[in-house]
Parts: sequence; C-alpha cells; structure tokens
Amino acid sequence: MPKNTAALAAREKDPQEFTTNENFADLLEESFHSHKKEGDVVTGRIIGIEKDMAIIDIGMKTEGKVPLREFSFGGKNELKVGDEVEVFLERVENRYGEAILSREKALREESWVKFEKAHEANQHVEGVIFGRVKGGFTVDLNGAVAFLPGSQVDVRPVKDITPLMGISQPFQILKMDRKRGNIVVSRRAILEESRQGARDELLAQVQEGQVLDGIVKNITDYGAFIDLGSADGLLHVTDISWKRISHPSEILKVGQNIKVKVIKHSKDTGRLSLGMKQLEESPWVGIESKYPLKGKFKGHVTNITDYGAFVELEPGIEGLVHVSEMSWTKKNNPAKIVSAGQEVDVTVLDIDPEKHRISLSMKQSTDNPWAAFAEKNNPGSKMECEIKNITDFGLFVGLDANIDGLVHVSDLSWNETPEEAVKKYKKGDKITAMLLSVDPEKERISLGIKQLEHDPFDQAVGALKKGSVSTFLVTAINDEGIEVQITDGVSAFIKKNELSKERVEQRPERFAVGDRIDAKVISVEKATRKISLSIKALEVEEQKKVIAEYGSTDSGASLGDILGVALNKSKAKEKKPEAKEKETKPKAKSKKSAE
Repeated sequence: MPKNTAALAAREKDPQEFTTNENFADLLEESFHSHKKEGDVVTGRIIGIEKDMAIIDIGMKTEGKVPLREFSFGGKNELKVGDEVEVFLERVENRYGEAILSREKALREESWVKFEKAHEANQHVEGVIFGRVKGGFTVDLNGAVAFLPGSQVDVRPVKDITPLMGISQPFQILKMDRKRGNIVVSRRAILEESRQGARDELLAQVQEGQVLDGIVKNITDYGAFIDLGSADGLLHVTDISWKRISHPSEILKVGQNIKVKVIKHSKDTGRLSLGMKQLEESPWVGIESKYPLKGKFKGHVTNITDYGAFVELEPGIEGLVHVSEMSWTKKNNPAKIVSAGQEVDVTVLDIDPEKHRISLSMKQSTDNPWAAFAEKNNPGSKMECEIKNITDFGLFVGLDANIDGLVHVSDLSWNETPEEAVKKYKKGDKITAMLLSVDPEKERISLGIKQLEHDPFDQAVGALKKGSVSTFLVTAINDEGIEVQITDGVSAFIKKNELSKERVEQRPERFAVGDRIDAKVISVEKATRKISLSIKALEVEEQKKVIAEYGSTDSGASLGDILGVALNKSKAKEKKPEAKEKETKPKAKSKKSAE
C-alpha cells in the first residue's frame, strides 16, 4: 500500500494520532506521484464478481467493471475475489461515475513490445485459437487478440478446425498495426517452415519415372495439385486419364489418396509434373493394326466443336471428324448434324500414333450422292427442279438425295445479259434445266436453261466464214464505232478504226441507224460468241483487186487514173452486146459507123 494511503488510513482510524509532525509536503508529493491518469496500466483488486463482470478497485473514488471474457481468451476463468490484476484505465469516470477499465488493452500494452520484437526477429509466438469470425479465427496471444485468416490455418484446406482450437501452438506474426491494435498471424507459415527441409530432401531424391503416393490437395480447371507429403506436384488434366475428360473433378476429389508417376522434375524451379494415366499401358500401342486405313467402325460422339466432332472408338482412343467429313450435303454447323453421345459410323482416313491423332470421316461411310447421281443421269437430260437460293453468280437448285446443282448466270439466256436474265427468277420457282456436267470429286453439278433452246449464234454464223463479205443492218452508233445486226439476237461491233481505210472517213457519225453496209468477216469465235467485221479490210481488198487488174501506181499512173480506166472498161463491157447486134446488119448500113 502506498505510504500516503497508509497515513490517511491511520488518520481516519484515530485522528488524534495524526500529528502535525508529519511532513505534509512529502505526503502531497507522494500523492502526486501515485496519481492515476487515463491511458495508464494500473494495478487493481477484484472486490466482487457479478454475473459476467469483475468489479475492480483501482484506489480511486469509484470502481470499474471488466468483462470476465477479457481475462481468459479460450481458457477457463479462475478469477476470485481478492486477486490483483493489471488493467488499462481508459476513462477515470463515465456518466455513471464508474471507471472504464480494460484487461485486454492492458495485456496488449504489456505484450505489444514483445510482439514487435518477435515480428522483427521473425520469431514464433504462442497462442490459442478460441473463436471464429468472418474470414478466419481469433487467437489469444497471452491476452492479446490476433486474427488468423482462414487461408493461413494449414497448407491445405481444412474442413473442421475443431481439433485445433483450445490448444497452445506456435504462430507467425504476419502484420501488426499498433495504432489500430491489429495483429495478423499465420499457422500455415509455421507448417511450411517445417516442411521446407523435408521438401528439399524429397526433391533431391525424386527422379523422373518414380511412382509416389499422394493426396489430392486442390482441384482446378486445368488439373489438380497433389500433396506428396513434403512437396506438391501438378497433375495436369491431360495426364489424368487416357480418355477425354472435361474437368478433373470427374475422376478426382479433394482428399483422395492416389498413386502418381513423376513425368518431369525441374531442378531449377523445383516443380514436379505428375501423371496418372502413365501408370497404365497406352491404348495407342498397336493402333494402326487395330484401326486400319479405310476401315469402317462404330463410335460415340464425345465432344462437338465449331470445326467438327470428336468420336470415341474405345476408352482413350478418340478421333476427329472434321466438319467437311461429317455429311455429303450438310457442311455448316456440326451441332445440327450430330449430338453428344450419339453412335455414328466412321471411316479411318489417317492415323498418327506419335501425336495420338486419328482423322475420321462419317460421310465416307455412306455412298457419295454425287457419284450415284452421275450414274443415273447423263449430260443432256432435262431436270425438273426448284430454286433453293439465288446469288450473283447463278441459281442453286435442289436435286435428288438432297444435293444441289448450279445454273450459272452465263447459262440462263443466249441473248440477255446475266444481270438481266437472273432478274426473271425468284427463290422457290419451279424450273426446267438441262444437265451439263457432274463432278463427283468436287461435288459439283452444272445445269443450264438456255441450252434447252437452239443457239441463235450457230444459225447466224452458219453462213459466215472468215474472209467472206456480207451486207449488214446498222442498229446502233456510238463514239467507239457502230453496231450491226447479223441475225435476230446476234450482233457484231465494228470499231471506229475499222470503218474506213482513210483516217478522215473513220467517223461513226457518217452512218445512220437503218443503213445497210458491206463489211468483211475478219473472225468468228464460237467459244466467245464474237464476230469481228471490218469495212476497212473490204476497201483494202477491193483496192488490191483494181490495181492488180488495171495497173499499178508504180508505173506513174495515179489511183484515180487507174480507177477511171477501170470504169471505162466496165462501161465498154456493158456495150459489147450492142456491138454484136450491129455486126449482123448489112455492110452498107455499117459504113457510116465505120466512118
């Protein structure tokens, strides 16, 4: 008991015994030194226990109350009246005249320095898990309350933490905030430290190909982490089973005991790649003899993608049916052709045992409808069909066995342009067409509509031969030349430079629609349906004939002189019959003529 407190007590007991000889100044100074202020840790005596509160006398005019739970964080409360305890003085007096005390803060203040030193030195602290809160648990660190996150309880997920509660065990301080009074601890860090030595020893001994026992620690979309006792390894989803699985949880579950084989050990990073399927014989051994090329087999669809479907021939053996090999006629969406689990017939196209790949075909397990169509129908036969679709390059029409044929725009009409001809048709129209050709390998069938009629070009060019001269009707004139009619539906164009051999006469405007002109046939191309005519070539040919018959410009005579002589001779030939008649008359009458 403090000295001043004893003196005061003595005076109250017997005031007469209190003499003025006491040094009042000493008592006052001692009273100042013993004065308790807010924020101090003070010693008090328990004077009573009521329900869940301990009433504590700290030597002031009023007592304070402290909850019993602050005296035992997880242990049993063994407090009794008369015990002395240290408490934290938060307030000297509240509105009810009571002192505000805290045993928890007193312990925290006492142990905070110790915890800071342990944290800086990376030392362990002892604690007891005594409660559960959101996101983790509460730990009693010798009176100070710390937070233990759920992820820091163990190296693997723990479903039931009950066996770990109420026992003293070491923890690692992860973070401290003295201002807020927060302490975060970890039990997992302690376990990992103890595992590190064993892990290094295991990694030093483990070899590729070694078989180990493990426990499934965690499962992800790409595989599972296996606890090998002192180290973890990754079991990739592709190494779990020879057969296709969508997720590791289809075969594994957390906590399951399994055997694994070390596939790869990286000594630099310490990573272990594990496998389960490697413990079994690969079903790909001898695959080529089991599934020969062009062989037909049955399988089940296991997976459908945008580019095709995977078909399982047996557990662990899957092949891909590309979308182009799924159907002879349907080539758009694999999901519309097959469904998961469906049994299908397939033909083996190719096998790569090293890469574990098999290319399969569904359509080649059935007859080629294009080949069957070609056997039943010959080119030149007429077909009744329906227009399924119209494009810029032609009409797609439906034929037998759900196959389509194409009427190209160039085969719609002999006379009309493709743009004009295609406008006459619409989807759903019933039409008649002629079969032109069938290519089973390329899966193409060509048809034509104009072939049902006689080609007017053949009739037009029947009388035309290269080098011949004919008379044609002018039907159109433009800056580039003139267009003339060969026959109904067939025309030819004479270019500007072919209108005359004289440049000044190569003027399209000197002709008029309806004029009849003579021109020479330069060429007839049936493949391109093109006829080339020339007035210039005709004039050159006529000039050569005149020169050959009546003279040459090399003799000094002009072309006009030669043409004049030719004209006179032509007139003379016309008068010869008249001269013969005069020779039959009497000679007397012909004297005048002779003169």
